Amino acid sequence: MNVLAADIIEKFYLFLWPMLRISAMMLTAPVLANNAFNRRSRILLALALTWLIYPLHSWPMLDPTSAQGLAEAFNQILTGALMGLMLQVVVAALVVGGQAISASMGLSMANLMDPNLGNVPVIAQFLIVIGILIFVGFGGHAILIGIVSESFNSLPIGQALLSQNAFGQVLRWSSMMFLGAVLMALPIMITLLFINMGLGVVTRAAPSLNIFAVGFPALILAGLLILLISMESVGGRIEWLWMQGFSHLRDVVGVPHG
Repeated sequence: MNVLAADIIEKFYLFLWPMLRISAMMLTAPVLANNAFNRRSRILLALALTWLIYPLHSWPMLDPTSAQGLAEAFNQILTGALMGLMLQVVVAALVVGGQAISASMGLSMANLMDPNLGNVPVIAQFLIVIGILIFVGFGGHAILIGIVSESFNSLPIGQALLSQNAFGQVLRWSSMMFLGAVLMALPIMITLLFINMGLGVVTRAAPSLNIFAVGFPALILAGLLILLISMESVGGRIEWLWMQGFSHLRDVVGVPHG
């Protein structure tokens, strides 16, 4: 009976390390971190993924109650959380881009309560839904799970830590939060700017015209029409952002591109 208990504890210690990295990734990664997944579902999914990845690698025997084991536990949590946060930059870019478009259209006060992000403009919520559909459509969740599995080779447990260069790459990639938002919103913002200029000329030519009664509805209708026309390019830009996120994630964890 003592031998059986010792075997169970040994297997638990081996199973714990991949479980920490995978669980931390699921707490921060897009789609998987949504509140639509309740706590039980996340735990079951993390256990299932760990169970599938467990036979593919060899795991060190570390005591999690020792100083080395505690340091390694923090390292695995940091690695997994950082992998998910890198992709959250794309979601943040969608929110910032949606806020810029909403402000240009005059819909900045029309907010929705998102349980994951708080109050976000309706256009930002629309872009988030499109972004999540694109992410799932091209298999982003499967690519992310594959990168996590391969990261156990590039960053072995108990042998490797994230380098200072990796943290520098994360900081450089975070600038895409604003650059990606500008790339998505710039065509619509420029078009609405010219419409505003035209309304300004009309107001100067006919001062008696109520610009608030004419301009705001015109901006909203024009903005929705331009957004509809430019959805193909916006969708392509969103997909490009996801692919860039995966590319930078591979560079940070040292997984070869393929």
